[in-house]
Amino acid sequence: MLAQAHGEPQSSGSFRKSGYDRKVSSREAKKKKVIFWGIEVPETLSWHGWELGKEIIRHLTLKNVHGKAQKLSYRAPSTPYFFTVFQQPITLNPGMSLTLPIVFRPREKRDYEDSIFFMKAEGEFSVALRAMRPRFGLSMPAAVQLPVCAVHNVTEMTFPVCNVGDLISVFSWETPSPFFMTSDRSTLDPGAECMVKVTFQPEVAGVHNAVATCWFGGEVKQKRTIQLKALAKYPCLRVSVTGKEYEGVQPGKFQDVLCFGSVPVGTTVEKCVEIFNMSVVDAPCRIEQEKDPLLHGYVFSCDVSHGVVPAKGKLVLCIRFQPQIVGEHSTSYFTIGSTGCHLETVLKVVGSCKGPSVSLDQYSVEFDWINLGESLMQTLKISNMSDVPAFYQFDIDNKGSVFSLDRPCGVLEGKTTRTLKVTFRPTHPMNYHRRVVCLVHHQEPMYVDFLGTCHSDTAKPTTLQERHLSWYRTNMVRGLTFYPPDILSMMLKDGKLQMDEKGALMLSPEIFEDKPPKEYFEPNAMTEYFYDGVSSDLALFPAHVSVSPTEYDFGCCMPPHKAEPLPLCVTNHTKGNITVAWTPSHGSAFQVHPEICDMPPLKSSTFYVFCKPTQVNSLYAAELEGFAVYEVMRHYTNIENDATICPSWCLTVRLRAHTYEAEREHFIPQYILDVPKTFPPVVCDTDTYCSMLLSNTGTSLITFSVNQTACPSVMVKPSSGHIMPGGHQIFFLSTHPVNRVTQQHVLPLQLNSYPAYTKKVVLQSCGQSFLLHLEGDGNLYFKPLHIGTSSTRMYTIKNCTSLPMVFTWKIFHSHSKILSVSPTAGILQPFEAMAQAWTFTPNKETKYVLHAMVFVSWKSPDLVSPKGLHYVLRVIGEGALGTIRAQKEHLDLGNVLVGGQQSCSIVLLNDGICTLNYILSVEQFITGPHNPEEVRSDPLALELEHSRGTILARSKAFVRIKVRPARRLRYTWSIKYATCTPTDLASTKEKQQPLCCIVATGTYPTLRITDATITGSASKLHIWKLFSLDTLNEYLERDPTPGELTYRVPTRHSTCLIPPVYTPLLLDFDFGSAPVGSEPTIARLLLENKGVVPVDWAFLFPSDQKMDMEHWAEDTDFTPQELHQMRVQDNQLFSVSPKSGTLLPGQEKSVQLSHRHDFIGTDRLPVLLKISYGHEILLTFSSVTVEHNQRYVHFASNKHHFAPIAVGGSHPPTQIYKLYNGGSMPVTFEVQLDNIVKIQEKNFRHPVFVCLTPRGEIPPGETGHIEWIFSPLEAKTYSVDVPIHILEGESTPVTFQGVGYNPNTVQKTDTSSQFVSSADYSGSAKLTVPGQAATLSHHRICLGNIPDCTKADQLVFLNNILKNTAVVFAWHISCCKEKAHMLEITPNSGIVQPGETIPCFITLQPTRKPSLCRINLVCEVYIQESLVQYERDLHKWEEEKERRAVEFTITEKDLGTKRKLTSPSVRLSDSAETENLSDSSAVVRKYKTLPRLKSRPTPSQPPGHLERGLLLGKDASQVWVKPEPPKPLVLHLDVSARSYTIEEFLRKFSLDFPKYFLSRPFSAQPSESESVDGKGYRNRIDMEPKWLSLAAASKPELEMVADILTGVIRSLLENSYFQESVRKLQDEPIPYFFQFQSAKSAELQDSRQGSTISSRVSASTDVDLEKDGERKKMSQETSFSHFLESYKIFHQKQLREKEIISRQPAVGNLVEFVLKNTLQNILTEASRGEVVLTARPMVIALPPNPSRRITNLAPPSSRA
Repeated sequence: MLAQAHGEPQSSGSFRKSGYDRKVSSREAKKKKVIFWGIEVPETLSWHGWELGKEIIRHLTLKNVHGKAQKLSYRAPSTPYFFTVFQQPITLNPGMSLTLPIVFRPREKRDYEDSIFFMKAEGEFSVALRAMRPRFGLSMPAAVQLPVCAVHNVTEMTFPVCNVGDLISVFSWETPSPFFMTSDRSTLDPGAECMVKVTFQPEVAGVHNAVATCWFGGEVKQKRTIQLKALAKYPCLRVSVTGKEYEGVQPGKFQDVLCFGSVPVGTTVEKCVEIFNMSVVDAPCRIEQEKDPLLHGYVFSCDVSHGVVPAKGKLVLCIRFQPQIVGEHSTSYFTIGSTGCHLETVLKVVGSCKGPSVSLDQYSVEFDWINLGESLMQTLKISNMSDVPAFYQFDIDNKGSVFSLDRPCGVLEGKTTRTLKVTFRPTHPMNYHRRVVCLVHHQEPMYVDFLGTCHSDTAKPTTLQERHLSWYRTNMVRGLTFYPPDILSMMLKDGKLQMDEKGALMLSPEIFEDKPPKEYFEPNAMTEYFYDGVSSDLALFPAHVSVSPTEYDFGCCMPPHKAEPLPLCVTNHTKGNITVAWTPSHGSAFQVHPEICDMPPLKSSTFYVFCKPTQVNSLYAAELEGFAVYEVMRHYTNIENDATICPSWCLTVRLRAHTYEAEREHFIPQYILDVPKTFPPVVCDTDTYCSMLLSNTGTSLITFSVNQTACPSVMVKPSSGHIMPGGHQIFFLSTHPVNRVTQQHVLPLQLNSYPAYTKKVVLQSCGQSFLLHLEGDGNLYFKPLHIGTSSTRMYTIKNCTSLPMVFTWKIFHSHSKILSVSPTAGILQPFEAMAQAWTFTPNKETKYVLHAMVFVSWKSPDLVSPKGLHYVLRVIGEGALGTIRAQKEHLDLGNVLVGGQQSCSIVLLNDGICTLNYILSVEQFITGPHNPEEVRSDPLALELEHSRGTILARSKAFVRIKVRPARRLRYTWSIKYATCTPTDLASTKEKQQPLCCIVATGTYPTLRITDATITGSASKLHIWKLFSLDTLNEYLERDPTPGELTYRVPTRHSTCLIPPVYTPLLLDFDFGSAPVGSEPTIARLLLENKGVVPVDWAFLFPSDQKMDMEHWAEDTDFTPQELHQMRVQDNQLFSVSPKSGTLLPGQEKSVQLSHRHDFIGTDRLPVLLKISYGHEILLTFSSVTVEHNQRYVHFASNKHHFAPIAVGGSHPPTQIYKLYNGGSMPVTFEVQLDNIVKIQEKNFRHPVFVCLTPRGEIPPGETGHIEWIFSPLEAKTYSVDVPIHILEGESTPVTFQGVGYNPNTVQKTDTSSQFVSSADYSGSAKLTVPGQAATLSHHRICLGNIPDCTKADQLVFLNNILKNTAVVFAWHISCCKEKAHMLEITPNSGIVQPGETIPCFITLQPTRKPSLCRINLVCEVYIQESLVQYERDLHKWEEEKERRAVEFTITEKDLGTKRKLTSPSVRLSDSAETENLSDSSAVVRKYKTLPRLKSRPTPSQPPGHLERGLLLGKDASQVWVKPEPPKPLVLHLDVSARSYTIEEFLRKFSLDFPKYFLSRPFSAQPSESESVDGKGYRNRIDMEPKWLSLAAASKPELEMVADILTGVIRSLLENSYFQESVRKLQDEPIPYFFQFQSAKSAELQDSRQGSTISSRVSASTDVDLEKDGERKKMSQETSFSHFLESYKIFHQKQLREKEIISRQPAVGNLVEFVLKNTLQNILTEASRGEVVLTARPMVIALPPNPSRRITNLAPPSSRA
C-alpha cells in the first residue's frame, strides 16, 4: 500500500510562472521533490530523447532530511524496461544522500510508465518512472474571459500558447462568430511561446459562450479547445449641455440645445458637450452633422465623427462655431448615437454672428472758406459701438487730394472712438465738395461730405455750406441742377420756379399738374456705392460731368523711354459753362495737362496724363482728383439766391504703372486676404453684397486689379488701386442671384501688375425663395379619439432657407374648437426646425379632414415678400366611441392567506379604434358565516394599483391588484369602469359599467398531523394520546386568535429566557418515560398540508425566540424555571429535526422529535409551534426519566373518558384503561375500589363502574390493561376518582368519566361511532422510519359495530420495501395475551421476497359478550440474512459448548518426573499461547478446567454480534458469548371493534344484520388456556431456530428426518385405501373444461359423482341402500332405461339427505370456511400477479369436432 506523505509535499524549487511547460530538464526534475517520512526524493524521474537499442541511465537521489538515521529498502520496477542494481537495505544518516542508478532499455516506440517502491517501517512510497515519445503538444488556458463589450464595439484580449511538445508544431484556429483569433505566428518550436489575440465584436446583447478549436500536429491532426466567454450589453448614452439653458428649448423635441450666443465675425468659438455613458461598457458613438443641400459653408464643425465613451464615464465633444456673415442666425443639428443602435439624440446648435458697429459723429465736414495757399484742419470722430474690432478705410488718396486725413485706414478696437484730423488744402479759388466713402469690413459703407471754399484775390466764390448741399440734392431730384445758377435765378424771377417750405426750388404747381414735388431720400449706402454710373451702367442720379477712363494702367514705363500719354475725356452734361481744375500732385509720377480748362455746355474736352517714373523696378500708383464747377460760381456776386447754388463735382482717375524689366520678377506681395466663402443669402433677383479685406503685411507698395470681365456676374469696387505698406484695402463685392441654383464665382485678383501673382477669389451665391418644409408631406394624422377627449401631437415645420422667416397659422373659425396649435406664430431662423403642439378634440362620432394654413413672410422688412403666400396642412382624425372589457370577466383567485397578500393583474381589453381614459371603482361583497356588524367596519380588501389610466386602441392594459383578506370568508369584488374626459369628471359615476368580478377566499395555513410513530412497543392510539394529537388537529382547524397573530412570522422578540405567551392554545407533548441511560425516545410526526396555500412552520425553542443582547444587558438572576429550561436546552435533551420548513398544498413532511434520558427526573420545555400567518400553539415537551431499580407506571393522563353508553342496555360493553410501565422493573398495580362502592351506593346499588381487573402485573416496557364496565343508570355524566396504587411505588388518582345517553334522543350514527377514538387519523401507513424494511398497508383497522356471535375479517398487506433482501415476519399480540384467541392472523408468519407484497387476513373471532375491543397486533420483521447468520452463530456456539463440556487441556510438561502437586491454579486456555516458557523453567504445569459459558453482551458491540475470544490480560478469562437474535422491526396494527348482543344489534343496526354470518358452534370451543400460547415469538425462535430452513441442520438430524419420511411414504404406498383414492383422482374432471364433455360421458360422470356423493355423505350403513346401488349397477349394464329410473329414485333420496345435512351447523361453518378460503386464495393470487381481477373475461372458441358433425348428420339419413 502506498503511504501518504506527512504533511504537504515540500518542494525546494519552483515551477515556471506560465505553468504551461511540461518538458522539464533533469535538473528541473530534481527540483520537484517531495518528502516521505524524512526521505526527500524526486516526484518523477523522466527520460526524453531516447532511441531504440540504447540504454539510458538516470540517477535517483534519496536524501535523509530527518534528524535520525533512516532505514529503508526498495523493490525493483515491475516491468523489464526499467531496472536497477540488486535490492539491498539502505541506511541513511541525517543529511546523507544516496544515488540509485535507474536504467531504461526501450524495445519499441511507445510510452513507458513504471514506479519504484521504497519500504519503511511507517509504510511505502514510490517514485514514478516515465519515458515518453516525442509528441506534439500545445498548452493554452482552458477558458478566456473577455471584458464586457458594447454591441457593435470591439474588445480584445491576448493569451499565451506554448509548445509543450517535442516537435515543431503548426497550428490554426477555427473560431465561431462573433469571436476572431489572430496570431503573429502559426509555427512554434518546442518550448516556444506566442501570444494569440482574441477579438470580440458582438452584434447582439447577451452572454456569448463559444468554443474555439486549435488544430495542430503532423499527418494526424490534433485539436485543443478553449472556451471563450464574453458579455455584450447595449450602451446607454445621455447628452448633457453645460451652461445656461437656451430660451428657445421646446418640450418634446430638440431638448438638447447648445447655444453659442452672438459670436464676432471671423472668429472661432468652441463649446463642449458632455456625452455620458450610463452603462457599464465602453460605448462607441458616432456624431453626424445634418446635411442640407443648401448649406454649402458649414459654420458649425466638429472634428470628431466617431468616438468611444468609457463605461460610467463621459466623452467631451467640442463643437466650433465660425460665423462668416454678420447678422446671420445659424442653426444646425448634430445626431449623436451609439454605433449600431437606433437610439439617437439630436443636438440642436444655434448661434448668431455679430460684426462691428462703426459710426461717425458727423457726416459732413465744413471748412468754410480760406485763402488760396492756406490750409485748414477739422476733426472727425469715428466710433465702434461693438466689441468686435473694425477695419475701416476712407476711399481717398491723401497725396493727390485737397482733403486729407491723418489716418485714412486702420483698425478700430471694440468700444473705442478715434478722432481723425481732416485737412483742407485747396489749389484753386473755387468751392470744393467731395463725398468720401468710409469702407468698413463686415459693415455697409458710410459717406461723409467734405465742404470747403477757396478765395483768391480775384475770385471769391460763394462759401459752400451744408444747407446748400441739402438744397442741391433736392433740386437734383427735381432735375434742376443741370441748369446753372444764373438760369435758375431767372426762372425763379419769371415764376417758373418756386421755393418750397425747406428753401429748395421746385416747379410751379401748374407744371406739376397737382403732383407733389419729389423729395430727396438718403439712398442705401451699398446701393449708392455701387450704382454710381461708373462701376455700373446704372446710376441713382444722372452724372453732371463724367470722365473716361476712370482707371488706367500704363504698364511698363521704363525710363528713359516715355510712355504714351493717357487722353482723359471729360464731358459736360449740363446746360451751362463749367470749369474743370485738376489737383496737382507734386512729386507724383503722373501729371495732367492742362490742369484747368473751361468747357461749354454739353461738350467734351481732352486732358492728357503723363507718366514719368523716376525709379527702376518700382511700382507706381496714384489717384487723380479734379473738380468741375459752373463758371458763374467763381464769384459770389453772380449768385442771387442761395437756393440756386450748385457745389462742385469731383472727378477721380486711378492710375498704375511699373518700371520692372520684362524678364525681371516683380516684388512678391506679402498680404492677408480675408474673404467670405459665400455671399449673404438674399431673395432671388436681389443684389447681395459682401466685403473683402486685403492687408499688406509687407514693407512695399502693393498694387491690385480685378479683371471683372473674367467674372461679369460679380461687381468689385474698387477694382484697382494700391495699398501702402502696413495698410489694407477693403473691397465690396456684389452679385445678383436670380434663382435657387448655387453659383460659383471666381474673381482673378492680380497683385503688383504681375500675372503670376494672381489670386483667384472663389465665392458662392444662391438666391432664396420661400421653402417651408412640413413634416409628413403636409399631413398630420391623429389616431381615433374618444369623443370629448383630446390628443396632442408635436408637428415639426422647418425653414429650409437661409433667411429668417415669419410664420402665422390660421385655422377656420368653425374648426377652432376641434383643432388648435401652439404657438400660432413665430420666427423661424435659417434652417431651424420648430416643433409645435397640435391638439385635436373631436366632438362627434365621425371622420375629420381639416385644413390649416400657415402664412409665411420674410422677417426683414427690406425684403419683398409675396402677399398671401401660405402652405396648407391637412389634419386627419376621427371621433369614435369605445368600450372596455376584461379578458376574464370572472377571476377566481382561489384561497388567499388571511393577513397576507396576493397580487394579480386584470387584463383590460380595448377592442375599439380609439384610446380610452377610464376610472375604476370597486364594490365589495362578503359571504360566509360572519357578523355583519363586524364585517361592515372592515376596510376594502382589494387595492388597485391605479384607479385611473389610459388604454390604447386595440390593445390591452394591465391593472395590478392586491388582495388582502382580513377574515376566513369568501370575498367578491365587483369592478366597474367609466370612461372619462378632462372636462367631464363629475358624471363618471352615472356612466359606470360592469367590468369584471373577482372572487377570493380568505384562508389560514392549514396543517394536520396525519401519522405518528414512536420507538418502543406503543401503539398508534397510545402515541396520539401521549401527544394529544387529536386536540392539536382540532386547534389547527380553528381560526387564529389576534394574539397568535401578534408576530405573523417567526421572530426573535423576547428579552427574557422565558418568552411571553400570546396564544391561548396550550398542549402537552408527553414523550413517556424510560430508565436513565436508555435509548432516546424518538417520535416522528407526519405533517401534511391539508389546505390550499403553502404553509411555513417552525418549532421555536425559547432560545429561538430570544433576541441577541449584549452581556451587560442580560439578567443574571434566574428563576428555578429558567434554570431548568437552560439545563434542558444546553444539554439538548429535546431536539426537533427539522425545526422549520415549508409545505406546499398536499405535501407531507416527517419531523423527528427526540428526548435523551440522561438525567433522572421530569424534563419540561415549552416549544412554540409557529405557523406563519397562522396558529401559534405552545407545546410543552415533557418526559420522565426514572432510575433503574424504580418501579414506575406512566400515566398518559389523569383523566379517562369511557365510551358513551345508552341507558337501559342489558349488556354494557367491556372497556379498557391502559397503563404503561416506563421503568426497568415489573410493576404490580392495585385499583382502590372504595370510591366505586360509594358511587354504587348512591345509584341504588347499581354497578355504574365495575373494574374487572383490580390487580395485575405489567412487564417492563409493556402496557397493561384494566377492564371496566360502565353501565349508566340515567342520561348524565358520571365521574369517579379511583386511586391506582403501585406496589413499592406511589399511588396516582385517575378520574374516570362516563356519559350515559338516552338512545331515543340521540341519532344512531352518533352513538355507533362514539366508540372510535376521536383521532380520525388515516389507517393507511404513511410514515416510514430510517432502516425500515417492511410496511403495512394500514396501521389501524376498525371493524365497526358487529354482533357478538359473528366473525369479522379484514385484509392487510405486508410489503417488503427492500430490493435485494428477503424479510421474515411473525404476528403476535403485544399485550393482554389472554385475548390472543380473539384474533386469527393468516398467515401467522412467513417470508416476503424482495419487493413482494403478501396479504394478511385478520379475523376477529366471536367475542360471545358485548365489549369494546382494542387490540394491538405486533408484526415483528427480521432480515432473513441476519436470521440465517444468527443460526450459524448459534450452531457454532452450541458446538463450542459441547466441545468444552468434554475437553480439557493438560499443561504439565514433565509427566515422567514425580513431583508433588501444590496449589493448583485454574486459567483459561486460548487457541494460541501468549507466553513462551523456556525448557529450563521450573514452573509446574497444572491441569486446566474449561471456562464457564456466559451470555454477556459487550456494551460497545451491537446486539447479535458474535464475540470472538479476546485475551484481556495474563490472568483474564476467555468468555465465549452466546449470540443474541437480531433486533426485529416492530410494526403495530391496532384492531378495534364494538360488539353487541344479537337483540341489541337488531334493535340498532337491523339493516346491517344480513351482512354478517352467525357462527354457531358445533363442537366444544377450545379453552382459553389451550388457545393461548404463553410463549412469545422470541421464545419460539430460541426454542425452534431451525423452522425457517434445514440448511443449518446437523447430519444426524438430516438422517433422522430422512428415515421418518421414508417410513411414512412406504406406509402410504402399502395402504390399499390410499391406492384406491389415487385411482379415483385420475377420474376426477378438470373443473374449467367440464363443460366441453360429451353428453354420454357427462351422464356417466354424474352417475359416478352420485355414487361417490352418496357413499361420502350418507352416514348410515343401510343394507337396502347398498342393494339399491348394486341393482343400479346391474340395471346399467343390462338396460339403460332401467338405470335412469333407478337414478331418479336415488336422486330424490339424495335431495332429502342434502336438506337434512344443510341444516347442520357444521355444514354452514364449512361453507363459510370454503368461501372464505376461496376469496383469500383469489386475493392472494391477485396480489402476486397471478390473476388480474380487472381484466376483461376471455372467451375460448374450440374448433368443431368432426365426430360430432357426422353424428348430427346420421338421423336424416335414417329417416330417408
